[in-house]
Amino acid sequence: MNIRGENPAASFEERIARNFDGLSDKLRQAAEYVAANPVDIATRSLRAVAQESGLAPATFSRLARALDFESFEALREAMRAKIGRRVNSFADRAERLQSAHEAGRTGFFEAHVSACQNNLQTLLRDVDMDLLERAVARLHAARNVVLFGALGSTGVVEYLSYMANFCAGNWSMAGRMGASLGASLTGLDGRDALVIVTKPPYASRTIEAAHMGAAQGAYVIVITDSPACPALGQASAGFVLPTDSPHFYSSYVTTLAFTEVLVGMLVGRAGSVARARIAQVEQSSRRLGEVWDG
Repeated sequence: MNIRGENPAASFEERIARNFDGLSDKLRQAAEYVAANPVDIATRSLRAVAQESGLAPATFSRLARALDFESFEALREAMRAKIGRRVNSFADRAERLQSAHEAGRTGFFEAHVSACQNNLQTLLRDVDMDLLERAVARLHAARNVVLFGALGSTGVVEYLSYMANFCAGNWSMAGRMGASLGASLTGLDGRDALVIVTKPPYASRTIEAAHMGAAQGAYVIVITDSPACPALGQASAGFVLPTDSPHFYSSYVTTLAFTEVLVGMLVGRAGSVARARIAQVEQSSRRLGEVWDG
């Protein structure tokens, strides 16, 4: 982040405190909105922020300059740094686990399960239900829904695809089993949706897929665990899920629950069409001997 005229480490709050008396009423309103909505500032477009706040986009740009940021994007990066959790390497986090064990703090089972329960409670409390309803509506109306996740997110996307294909025949995984990611994304447009799951460390292909899907006009849903995720800037709908845990690896408990919610809401919206397809899939699986009917 490149900031003019003062210590780059100065926080947004410090800048507001020093400059508040000199701000106009409109800039004060904008500053108060930024302070109260850091996640929106970090993850949503300037147009969306302006529409939600009832202030002109230029007001936020003027606020950034008044606080000695080069641009609104520099202010946005400051907010991302403020709320984005620091992502340590897996090796560093594993070292902390081992240190805790050597110090006699061996209650990892209780600590991890408790953290997962807290994450689920946070998800239940904080999820943007209006945004979730809109996202499910777009998935239901989409011509095609393409799913992509890499590294640790691959299995979660595979599970999401498995669930969704019970009730809809237009969902597919991109880049599966060595298939070309480019081929899966080619031809996407405003009639389609792209669902991306990504956690630190972010796979480069995932970020590029988000850029490509957005550039082609697809409705891009990004599911992640940090407001600093670079794919969120391309998202039509971004969901930042809590994943706090003593584990060395990113927890996917809330992510799995969230994907199950997505498909459950989709089935509820699809009605008799989904019921008929689920029954047909079950019948086909029995005919093929894929499930045991003992």
